[in-house]
Amino acid sequence: MLVAVYAIFALAAGSRATLQIATKFSEARFAYALSAFAAVVYVLATVALAMGGRTSRRVAVGACSFELAGVLVVGALSLADPDAFPDATVWSEFGRGYGFIPLVLPVIGLYWLRRTAKPKG
Repeated sequence: MLVAVYAIFALAAGSRATLQIATKFSEARFAYALSAFAAVVYVLATVALAMGGRTSRRVAVGACSFELAGVLVVGALSLADPDAFPDATVWSEFGRGYGFIPLVLPVIGLYWLRRTAKPKG
């Protein structure tokens, strides 16, 4: 289920970014580039979570951690300086436009990765 939600977000963020960049990139270059970058992070997390190997788990932890940091930083900045984001990104206002799922998803991902980790030793 977690992989499916990540895949949906990869598709949604990627489609949105592609459309925004193709049709109105000059209006909000940073926001649209950030949406494209978020899509890449979602794709990376999706693939890493689906593969499930040791290296893939490390990549998934990194992707989920980066995603959480991105949502927190971009969310805070988009509220503190709305003029810096003339159009919303996936991570704007902590993912408000996506029902705050971008804020919750990496927390769930990191929890799942920790819970399913094999004990060392």
